[in-house]
Amino acid sequence: MKTKIYFTAMMLLGVMGVSSALAQNPECTTNLSIFVEHAKVKNYEAAYTPWKMVYDECPDLNRATFVYGERILKDKIKKSSGAEKDGFISDLLGLYDNSMKYFPKKSKMADVEIDKVLMKYDNKMISDSEIYDALDNAFQKDRENFTNPKALYLYFSSLVDLNTAGKKDLQEVFDVYDDVTEKIEEENKKLTDKIAPLLEKEEANTLTSKEKKRLKSYNSYSENYGKISGSIDTKLGQLAECDNLIPLYQKNFEQKKGDVKWVKRAVGRMFNKECTDDPMFQKLFEAQLALDPSADAYVYGGTLKQKSGDTRGAVADFDKALQLETDSYKKSNIAYKVATLYRRVGSKSTARKYAQKAIDANPANGKAYLLIANLYASSANACGKTSFEKRAIYWKAADMARKAARVDPSLSGRANKSAASYSERAPTKEMIFTEGMAGKTVTFSCWVGGSVKVPNL
Repeated sequence: MKTKIYFTAMMLLGVMGVSSALAQNPECTTNLSIFVEHAKVKNYEAAYTPWKMVYDECPDLNRATFVYGERILKDKIKKSSGAEKDGFISDLLGLYDNSMKYFPKKSKMADVEIDKVLMKYDNKMISDSEIYDALDNAFQKDRENFTNPKALYLYFSSLVDLNTAGKKDLQEVFDVYDDVTEKIEEENKKLTDKIAPLLEKEEANTLTSKEKKRLKSYNSYSENYGKISGSIDTKLGQLAECDNLIPLYQKNFEQKKGDVKWVKRAVGRMFNKECTDDPMFQKLFEAQLALDPSADAYVYGGTLKQKSGDTRGAVADFDKALQLETDSYKKSNIAYKVATLYRRVGSKSTARKYAQKAIDANPANGKAYLLIANLYASSANACGKTSFEKRAIYWKAADMARKAARVDPSLSGRANKSAASYSERAPTKEMIFTEGMAGKTVTFSCWVGGSVKVPNL
């Protein structure tokens, strides 16, 4: 029986590599095959003893010792308590460290540090300072592999708690907030880039079973990033309001005005938080213009011109920003910023025009779809003569919100909630029946234009 288990497990281990196993202690190779066979069927109790022997005596035999060892020890932790549980936790933390020692090419520094922090955090064995120091070290040294959504949130959350306790200053909070949100945006962009071609195949009904699984996985990861992003914004809360931003930037401006990264982040945050009426925004904008007269700078310059009543100058700056930017993803974000500006001042048609430019540059810009949905929904009273016609606009708004969730799953929570809200305000089945509108078309003569087909009953 043992021989059968041995050969079966060695076949399973093929994907992990077994070349070094042949030169090792025969007892190690035998126990390796035994514990893998048990671990494969989640019989971790039976796997523990042979695994422990291999881990203690031949840790460099095969990476399976670490892959399955993590699962075996987590099972032990789950089923134990008190000092015994603490002992298994200590063993697992040591396993994470040793994975880098024995298989450095397969173990990423960020992954190891994150695994250790999360294990301690889940078992209430680590302070905010320890969480922040460990995750900050991992983020700074291995940013590329720091992709765990929960760890990204803990990294920022622990810092905010330290700031609340008076142990970290506000500028550091903003710096890490920018780093973390930029990282989330980068990772979500990778996902939406993978999702887009799969959506086209899905619409054409040509997705393979493997592609369906990949699409489901990408959507899930993107949704997680969206949830974490929302939690991070909630955690930041009132700290980023104008009342805090303005005095902080006034205090640090002279020292930081030559730091292009600080200046761009500061002016960008004031723009996003609608602090553009304060003279500090103008000061920061001029500093950015001197350091880096990039496309974004023209958006901020156009904002100031718009506020001063120079509509023509504002439009020229906005269009200049789009002309200057050659990266389609960045161009989309710029067009979206301009769209939000026009929405704020009530220019809905122009807001939609720039939101559409954002979509044209990046079809995965879900925020632009959501903005258009909001514009439609807010125009209900102006887009029809009868109550039915006015409420029909909500079908159009709901459709745009659903598109936002589809192209960018990180927005699915907010987008689906908006779509549901709009759908509830659209004509009911009773209204459709009473008005005799089933299957007919409602045309909008207001700025929205176009039409919607009324659902059949």
